[in-house]
Formats: sequence, structure tokens, C-alpha cells
Amino acid sequence: MSTTETQPAPATAPDANASLRDVATRLRIHSIRSTTEAGSGHPTTCCSAADIVATLFFGVMKFDPRMPENPANDRCIFSKGHAAPLLYAAWAEAGAFPVEDLLKLRKIDSDLEGHPTPRLPFVDVATGSLGQGLGVGVGVALAARLDKLDFTTFVLLGDGECAEGSVWEAVALASHYKLDNLVAIVDVNRLGQSQETMLQHDLETYKKRFAAFGWKAITCDGHNFDELLDAFGKARRAKGQPAVILARTMKGRGISIAEEKGGWHGKPLKKDEAEKEVASLQAQLSGAPTPKISKRRVPPPQDAPLRVTLAPPAYKPEDKVATREAYGAALAKIGGDPRVVSLDGDTKNSTYSEKFLKEFPDRFFEAFIAEQNMVAMAVGLSSRGKVAFASTFACFLSRAYDHIRMAGISKSNIKLCGSHAGVSIGEDGPSQMALEDLAMMRAIAGCTVLYPCDAVSAERCVELAANSKGMFFIRTSRPKTPVIYGNDEPFKIGGSKILKSSVQDKVTVVGVGVTVFEALKAYDQLKAQGINIRVIDAYSVKPIDRQTLLASAKDTNNTVITVEDHYPEGGLGDAVAAALSSEGVKVHKLAVTDLPRSGTPDELMDKFGISARRIVELVKSRV
Repeated sequence: MSTTETQPAPATAPDANASLRDVATRLRIHSIRSTTEAGSGHPTTCCSAADIVATLFFGVMKFDPRMPENPANDRCIFSKGHAAPLLYAAWAEAGAFPVEDLLKLRKIDSDLEGHPTPRLPFVDVATGSLGQGLGVGVGVALAARLDKLDFTTFVLLGDGECAEGSVWEAVALASHYKLDNLVAIVDVNRLGQSQETMLQHDLETYKKRFAAFGWKAITCDGHNFDELLDAFGKARRAKGQPAVILARTMKGRGISIAEEKGGWHGKPLKKDEAEKEVASLQAQLSGAPTPKISKRRVPPPQDAPLRVTLAPPAYKPEDKVATREAYGAALAKIGGDPRVVSLDGDTKNSTYSEKFLKEFPDRFFEAFIAEQNMVAMAVGLSSRGKVAFASTFACFLSRAYDHIRMAGISKSNIKLCGSHAGVSIGEDGPSQMALEDLAMMRAIAGCTVLYPCDAVSAERCVELAANSKGMFFIRTSRPKTPVIYGNDEPFKIGGSKILKSSVQDKVTVVGVGVTVFEALKAYDQLKAQGINIRVIDAYSVKPIDRQTLLASAKDTNNTVITVEDHYPEGGLGDAVAAALSSEGVKVHKLAVTDLPRSGTPDELMDKFGISARRIVELVKSRV
């Protein structure tokens, strides 16, 4: 009689990804709880990317969560900033701060804001205006290359923001610079705010587009940990080109009432809904240990001087030099400091930043005609300790205004130079004439606005910007102007210069840039007629020198005339009026009040109301 031997049942194969799955589940739970507690937020966009972020933070990135400032850490930028609760949850799970603090999301006394800002030590730049994170990532990756650090910069984008042209500017620039230390991840969750995205789940079209720009494009299931780990491995092995992971996901993954459903963007769950969904997610936890995060060693500190030093200007009193040219000369002088980098938007032979390129080619970055990403790259470079000067025609900075606005929210240490300002550029016509830029830059929180009139003051403004933390805008001019300051003349932020004064002055005339010289001409003409005026160069437009202006106004019958090569709204005149309005001072503004046209600089300044003749007429009508 034969017997049948019973074989033991095979053991259940261990789930190699149980730890990552548990992390992702906890990230979803945190995202739901924190947004429900806040009463606002974007839980569904967090949940679509939870598996991606769990894999990235706990299976790919090398960083020290308790030392986010370590310059060797891999960097992670959430371009889809509305997924901030997911970012915060990942850092909390990594041990950067207690998970209980996640419930303080969006509270007035918490730094866990609705979209990330650098108030948090692990956030390099503010995000939330979509389409900007990848350009910043390009700058961060360039900084790593300059500093010879081998960290990787990861940028998480939403598929909806790939409709932004600035994303494709960044894609092109990253490919041009062969940034194989940059990895983009696109969370292709198909649903935008109000409807489906253009390509929805068409990964192949996304892949073709990125590949056409020279990227290594990898597609995967964004909820499959094996595929995600494989995709990240391929991305990090890319040589000589940036890589993008196109991850197909479901918006609201893990939230049964919202998964793959429209109408849930930016809507938190109600408390009873959240309790049910959290309970369901908690039931999925296996209890697997949290993966250990790989850390990087802290590199030795770089031996950098504490201050950027500028060799003294060496101009002669009879020289005539355009301030744009002096800007380039100063930039080349301060380039001896390895922290200083320069960027330009294919205007370097007009802004004169080419002088820096000639001396320091490794630290000059051409952004081509892509001003949005010129600013984004500067922001990324500055976030890694660089003093970034970016220049183009001032009128073209308006194209990058949203990037500038976000740089202000980031408190970025970037220095913008806008040349060819105002009607004084001459024959090129109104499309090239910046007449709104002072208003634009004065409106940026924390931005200092300087407008030098001669070569000496232009060089000193560059020095001030380099040695001061925060955003600066330096406005430079096309025409050659006389050198009126001695090479040792001191300048300060918030200062001004009284160029002509006497006890008989009837009116104070405040000029800036090219109009300083129109004011000086008017001074000579009026003096010949027995009328004395005070002339002030208000080179610091923001902050304005209120003390000097007020004292001069009191000396001159409380009458001030401002003259500027700018529209009347938001420029010098408004700055002076705001400073003096509470003191009963009459401020009369001479500015460009109509749409200009082509012509010579002198013709245009006279026709549009800011010439010496116009100053003389206004002064005589007031005395």
C-alpha cells in the first residue's frame, strides 16, 4: 500500500516593498488629516504622488533630515507646491520634526504654509505658482557642478503645469547644459483643477516631447514600487543628459470617495469622511519598519571671503560712459569672488555682462531668450549660496515678472540688472523701452531698487548689491553720460546726493538716471535767469532717502519736482510723493505720459516731457 507524503505549504513570499508601502500609506493619512484639520488644502494631489514621494525620500535620496542645510544633501523641489502637505509629511516621517505638528498646517503661527516657503529649513525656494520649479532645479544643478558636489536635484512636477511654457524653457536649458544631476518627476494624474489635462494619461506623448529635447525619458506606473525604484535607478544612471520619470498615477489614490474623480481639486475631506478614509488606510498598514535613510557626509566649508570687494573706479571727469557699460565693468571686478555668478538672456553684448564672461566663463550662464528661466536659474543658484547677477533689457524682465514675484517670496539673494530703460534708448521704439520696470520692481517685497546716473555710481551700486542680502534691481541706461562723481565717492542703500544747492533755492528737482543731467542743464538755464533750484540725484529709489528729501523740501517752499524716464505710475515720483505726503509737500511729477515712438534720445525726452526745457517751464510756473 502506497502512501502519499504531504508537502508543507510554501511560505508566503515576503513583500520587499512593504516598508515603502507603509510609508506611502502614512503620507496619505497625514495629508488627509492635516488638510481636514486646516479646512483647506489639496489632499487628492498629495495622494496621487504619495507612492512617488515615499520611494524618493526613503528609497532613493541621500540626505540628513536633521541637517537639511547640509550642502551635500540630495535636493527635492516641489514644483507642484499645492502638494505641500505631502512634502511636510515626508519630512516629518523622516524625522525632521514631530508628525503631530502636521496638524498645524496653514495656521497663522505655523511655518507649514499652504504652499512651501523657505521659512522651513528644508525648503530651498517658494513654490506654488506652477511652472517654476524645474527652472530653479536647473540653477541648483548648475551650483552643484560649480561646487563639485555629487548631489542630485529632484523636481516633482504636476502634469497640468507642463502646459506652462516656462517648463519647456527649463527642459531646453537643462539639456543644453547636459545636467545629468537633475531628475524631473512628472506626476501624471490626469485631472487638473477644472477639467482633465491636455494629454491626460498619454505617457508616450510626454515621453516623445521630453526625448525630443534631449532628455532620458522613463515611463512607469506611479503606484508600483518596483517600477518606481527601477525608474529612479535608470534616471540616476543617465550620463550627459537630464532624466525625467513620467509616472502614471490616480488623483486621490487611496481616498475611496475621491479617487479618479473630478471636482475634488483643492477640497479637503469633511471630518466624518476623513475618519472613514483614515480608518481604511490604517487597516492597510503592515507594521513593516520604516526604511533607513542614507545620509551624506558634510563637506568641508569652502574658503570664501566674507565680502565681495570692488577695485575702485578709475574714471576721469571728462569721460562719458554708459551706466550699462559700467555695470559690466563692475561685474567683472567682483567676479574674483567664487560665489559670484552671472546670467544673461542673449543680450550680454548690450548689457555688458560679456565682460564677466570673458574673465570667468565657467561661472557665466547663458539663458538665451528665456527670461523666465534666467530668473529661475538665478534663484536656484542663489539658494545654494551663489551671488547671482542676471541681466537683460529692463523691458524683457516683465516677461519674467511672476518668477521675480516668487523670488521675492523666497527672499532670494538675486541681483537683476535691466538696461535700455526709458525713451532715452532712442530709435528702437516703444517695444524696447522699459517704462514700467521701476513700478514693477518697487512692488516686490524686500527688493532694493537702484538707478545710477553715471559710471562711478553704477559700479558702486553693483558693489552694494553684491554685499547686501536680498533681491536688488539695478536700472542702467543706454546713452553715454558724463562722469560727475569722484572715484572715491561713497554710496549707500537708501541714500541720495545733493548736486546743487544754495540758501536761495526756490524748488527742489529730483532726478534719477538720465534725468539727473536734464535737471543739471535746467539748473544752469534757470540760474542764468536768476532762479536757483536744488538738484538731487535719488539713485536709491527704494528705499528712498526721505530725510534728505524732506529737509530739501522744507528749504524750498515745500515744493518738489520729480523727473523720470518712466511712466508716472509707480516710479520715482510716486516714491517721493509717498515719502513726503504726510508733511504737506507739493510733489509735481514729470514723466512719460504718452505712448512713445522712435526718435533720437533728445527728441524723445523733450517730446514726452522730461527734458531740461520741460523742467524749466514747470519751475517757472511754480515760482
